[in-house]
Amino acid sequence: MSLTLSYRERRVLEELTPGAQDPRAWQRAQALLWLDEGESVAEVAERLRVSRQTIYNWATRVQVQEGRDLYVNLLDAPRSGRPRTVQGIIDPLLDAVLDEDPRPWGYRATVWTAPLLRHYLQEVHHLAVSRQSVSLALARLRVRWKRPRHTLARRSPTWQQAKGGLNAGCGSGNGRSA
Repeated sequence: MSLTLSYRERRVLEELTPGAQDPRAWQRAQALLWLDEGESVAEVAERLRVSRQTIYNWATRVQVQEGRDLYVNLLDAPRSGRPRTVQGIIDPLLDAVLDEDPRPWGYRATVWTAPLLRHYLQEVHHLAVSRQSVSLALARLRVRWKRPRHTLARRSPTWQQAKGGLNAGCGSGNGRSA
């Protein structure tokens, strides 16, 4: 593959220094300069420890996108990737509100729940978080969720005997007849 750079393009690439803000852009610029000097794609790829296909991709990127600034062509394109985490953001927000009653915030509940905390973070702090993020934050804050236990009546001390359990009826207590 032969790459021919214009005088202006070559000057732009030579002005990039190894201490540039984006080291990958500098690496791509260096590869293009070497290609322009007549080195083979295999030699440039070996020197930079990348594949030959990568060198072809870099050269094609510069040639195809001629209307844009050359340096912009060398930069990485924005990628979707994994979204930023809200770990450090929501922990103090939840910690500040957990001991309060949700009713002053306009909620018709007496205790905070994970879905209610999600709603609170969305409405008050404009943070869209998942229920799992809230649950993980609560675990980091060492908050324990307990379900209310309803005690309808006290049990009789002999309730197991009434249900046929321990020592009920037969002498041996194993439920077998002799």
